[in-house]
Amino acid sequence: MTLRVAIVEDDDRLREEFARLVGSAGDMVCVSASGSAEAALAAIPAAAPDVVLMDVNLPGANGIECTRRLKESRPAIQVVMLTSFESTDTVFEALAAGATGYVLKRAPGLQIVEAIREVHAGGSPMSSAIARKVVSFFVQRVDRRPAPEVDRLSDREHAVLAALAQGQQYKEIADALGISINTVRNHVKHVYEKLQVNTRLDAVRKLGQL
Repeated sequence: MTLRVAIVEDDDRLREEFARLVGSAGDMVCVSASGSAEAALAAIPAAAPDVVLMDVNLPGANGIECTRRLKESRPAIQVVMLTSFESTDTVFEALAAGATGYVLKRAPGLQIVEAIREVHAGGSPMSSAIARKVVSFFVQRVDRRPAPEVDRLSDREHAVLAALAQGQQYKEIADALGISINTVRNHVKHVYEKLQVNTRLDAVRKLGQL
């Protein structure tokens, strides 16, 4: 299956770079590349992408507002936010608007491509630095006792969940546990099913603490 990807980025050079990155991935194609929220809102519905790479800081309406409006009209679209800064407030505003992934623009190209695949597969990709900020936020606020559902996890599933809570990416988890990325994805899927959640954030909340 070829993933259809739209890009929303006001920097011409970066927009072209992301388009080349998507085009060279082999399993995805860039169907739309917009330089503003207004242009994206006009072009994306007809382009029908599976995933949108969305710059947070756009001229006019910002990426968070663009995401909110896209999700209202096309709920199935998955949005990965791209940002230059690790702002916790911006992360939560973006997630509240409907984004399901959050990656730093300076992340390696392969990580951005993997984030597109991960979000389309039902995951919630985040750069490690951002994930750690999010986890820290929740650990400071949630009941530190794990939810009862956590007891249903196997030892390997618990290890994968703990790694997610530390902000590790799928490849890092695979390397640490000596398993393939596809196996990690399967474990994450089973963790989500057993905990009855859909995102990394909700899974971490169920865990309570490391």
